[in-house]
Amino acid sequence: MDGPDLLIDHFMPAAPFGERHQRWLRASPRRALQATREVRPEEIHFLLLLTALRSLRPGRLFGRERAAARERSLLEVALAGGFLVLADDPDCELLLGTVGRFWTLRPSRAPRVTTPDEFLAFDEPGYAKATLNFHAQAEGGGCRLVTETRITATDAAARRKFGLYWRLIRPGSGLIRRTWLAAIQRRAEA
Repeated sequence: MDGPDLLIDHFMPAAPFGERHQRWLRASPRRALQATREVRPEEIHFLLLLTALRSLRPGRLFGRERAAARERSLLEVALAGGFLVLADDPDCELLLGTVGRFWTLRPSRAPRVTTPDEFLAFDEPGYAKATLNFHAQAEGGGCRLVTETRITATDAAARRKFGLYWRLIRPGSGLIRRTWLAAIQRRAEA
């Protein structure tokens, strides 16, 4: 599945930080990716807790964010929070990207990054660029759904800062990705 035809490889062929998780679903690739677009934050175990802890704002568990978890898909929440769709093939892959200083308490987003071309060209020092994809491929009467996150930094100082941050949050990030795949599976197979 890691062929050169993946959209993520165009936007970030290699990265010093990342993770990959996968799950087999009894669904077509198109249905799996549709479920990926529809799943809501409240369906992903620990997502609201871990994001509230990350921001040191436990009130997020009960306020507007909790209401948004019921009303909007996680994709809509991500897009409102600074992610952009870099590429979307409904039969194969959905790719998101964002640029920011994720290691700060209130992560700042880089200005001017609103299109895939701007994401590719962005190289302002002091930031990290992240991609998140979901790739589905037919397999054994269903499909294999893979999510991969890749992160790179725009300079050595940002790479060091992000590296420290990544060591701290990676276990929670992996847990979110695995429970996200489980939520997608429940929707896709329903």
